[in-house]
Amino acid sequence: MPDSKPDLAGLEQHELERELVRLGHPRFHGRQIFQWIHKRGVTDFALMTDVGRELRQQLAEGFRILTPEVVRKERSSDGTVKLLLRLADGKQIESVFIPDTPSQTFCISTQVGCAMGCAFCLTGKMGIDRNLTPGEIAGQVRVLAAELKMLDVRFNIVLMGMGEPLHNYDATMAALRILTDEHGLAVSPKRITLSTVGVLPALEKLATEPVMPNLAISLHSTTEDQRDMLVPINRKYGLKELLDACRRFPVKRRERITFEYVMLDGVNDTPDDARRLVRLLHGIRGKVNLLPLNEAAGIPFERPSDDRVNRFAQILSDHGVTVSVRKSRGRDIRAACGQLITESSRTNAPGRRLASLMPVSR
Repeated sequence: MPDSKPDLAGLEQHELERELVRLGHPRFHGRQIFQWIHKRGVTDFALMTDVGRELRQQLAEGFRILTPEVVRKERSSDGTVKLLLRLADGKQIESVFIPDTPSQTFCISTQVGCAMGCAFCLTGKMGIDRNLTPGEIAGQVRVLAAELKMLDVRFNIVLMGMGEPLHNYDATMAALRILTDEHGLAVSPKRITLSTVGVLPALEKLATEPVMPNLAISLHSTTEDQRDMLVPINRKYGLKELLDACRRFPVKRRERITFEYVMLDGVNDTPDDARRLVRLLHGIRGKVNLLPLNEAAGIPFERPSDDRVNRFAQILSDHGVTVSVRKSRGRDIRAACGQLITESSRTNAPGRRLASLMPVSR
């Protein structure tokens, strides 16, 4: 039978403190245990040497500390590292380390699979299996930091792996509070970027959060009909509604919303598309990140030529839009944007959906 003990790695510091008080111990022990788990990466109660032996034994009997298990580690020719991770129930996810970006960056997942079904994304072909817990989301960062000897090194985090972060809102935000806690890894929110296709009720809720990550919007189209085809959630939350929400989103001084735009040859990469994009983003403090498609079997699109990409970028720049072209990293190990798909899912029928998907918190 699976172990049903509560997972301490998924608790925020105040929740851990409350649990220790419930057990009859001083509140500060919760902070100590939080530091052991999230700052030092220690998950064996016996090694928590500043905690009394009796408490350590009590914790070991009543709780567990779950950490995703590394199944396989692949290194790209460009230094990118992809980890295949196994969760406690046997489900698998992928996380990626991208060096020299110019900072070190961890790309982490928020779901097993993805329900958004974007037409150019391999992860979308998996369908959705389940949401990750706060401990599983934050645990990927602990695993990457430990594997790469980076527990004491500054790094960035992008929620751009498997899944739609705002489709798993509560767990994602709890994980961010764990990761930014000063007694844990203390990652600055300025070093965290959340990427979303635009789940509007959750995006509007995100605008009120005290822990505010950088925002990246997966746009990919300049017309409603085309975005309906490429990003199916647009049929529920349209392009105009999404951009209006972006205009209302609180952006701090000297910061901008990033608009991600996957370029598909002959589909959304024309000069007319570029000029429409300029008009759509008028009045929004934003920048555009162009992503030439990372081609893969099962994706019915092709990567545009460098000339088409450069012409598109030049039109944006000529009209005063800040634009960059993302260099694909880890393509040779399928670690690039849109290429994450676990081996077990590659044998399943594309587009599988489970009716048991947890609803988005409203």
